[in-house]
Amino acid sequence: MFLKGSRMQGRDRNDRKGDRMAEVKWIVEGRRFRDEEEYQAALRDKELIDSITSSLKLDNPKDIETLYLELRKGKYTFESVVGRQFDDNIYELYHKMKRAEQEKQQEKAARKEKRKQQVEKIKNIKNMPKASRQQKKPENRTKLEDFDKDMQKQIMAVLRKKERKRKMLIAGCLFMCIISFGYLGAYYQVSAKSAREFEELSALKEAGAQSSYTKEVKIHYTDDTVETPDILPEYSLIHQKNQRLIGWVKIDDTIIDYPVMQTVNNEYYLDHNFNQEEDRNGCIFMDYQCDVVKGCDNIILYGHHMKSGKMFGTLNKYSKESYYEEHPTIQFDTIYEKGTYQVMYVFRSKVYSEEEVTFKYYQFINAASEKEFNSAMNEMAALSLYDTGVTASYGDKLLTLSTCDYQEKAGRFVVVAKKIS
Repeated sequence: MFLKGSRMQGRDRNDRKGDRMAEVKWIVEGRRFRDEEEYQAALRDKELIDSITSSLKLDNPKDIETLYLELRKGKYTFESVVGRQFDDNIYELYHKMKRAEQEKQQEKAARKEKRKQQVEKIKNIKNMPKASRQQKKPENRTKLEDFDKDMQKQIMAVLRKKERKRKMLIAGCLFMCIISFGYLGAYYQVSAKSAREFEELSALKEAGAQSSYTKEVKIHYTDDTVETPDILPEYSLIHQKNQRLIGWVKIDDTIIDYPVMQTVNNEYYLDHNFNQEEDRNGCIFMDYQCDVVKGCDNIILYGHHMKSGKMFGTLNKYSKESYYEEHPTIQFDTIYEKGTYQVMYVFRSKVYSEEEVTFKYYQFINAASEKEFNSAMNEMAALSLYDTGVTASYGDKLLTLSTCDYQEKAGRFVVVAKKIS
């Protein structure tokens, strides 16, 4: 059933509006907080973090060390998960810097020890009786003095050239270390910017739900006989910013709460964000073959498994049955229709070559027959890590969430759910 932009009346409307605005305000750095106290604590942490990073450069090793020592001494006190995450990032950045310095010192010590051994060897040779030295002297050893002056100059030139190369190599390694530290600092700043952008999109979503704005669009198909439904009010404002928006996916009490994009291929949103800027986090996106207007048996959503937990970085928590029991449903709205899905199967798979004859979950979008649908369900059930007790019949609509899995090459972690409302 599609919403047509209904209006709320009187006190009910004001109350609900106030509730929604409170929920919108209780978001900091991409995290939603349960009450005003936690939210205010997160705001104070964010303000403190901004004041710290405005006076320090996170690509400068000295500033990183200074900030680390200040945090260790308790100069700054954080009250929320926002501050603790910042503290953890600085801790990791500092120790990576120290490991790089330690490796450099070890290399320097190794060279020094090698030179010391060479000097000792020369001293031992000099202290040996002359007869012994003559006896131990290899017959084929050649000294620099054995060559004429011109040849000695050429040999010394070659040795000096090698020494210059060695120094350049050391300088290059040091430069790469500095670049790496700079990259980590820049990545933190980009992540913070991305979190703010998702906060803004969430606010637009809530604001749109309170408006009566609707707009008919045809963005996927050229068949004019297909009637495109009205866009849901909560997504109309976001759709105006980027018409590649196709929906929104959310799992309660998790970080997964993102807009879903769709374009003509499955590559663009691997490294572009909502604003179509290059971003290694990418976006959650729908398989380009899926059709939310005409409908399909299985909607497939892809997202990166980021170590930070962003995108689908926490999806693999479903590998534990206890996590499934705490998060049995997934909310996925298209821009035209709301939907709640119940998790059925959780399994690991991989991207296979075209020649391999096996079940490829990422190719199951529409079943040509009931037999084909049931066959796909049997394959998924056999792969599933545990039995949820949930099954699907021909005609049911499915949702598949897919991300990378690093247990094998080209591995994938997959969660499949059935639409229940």
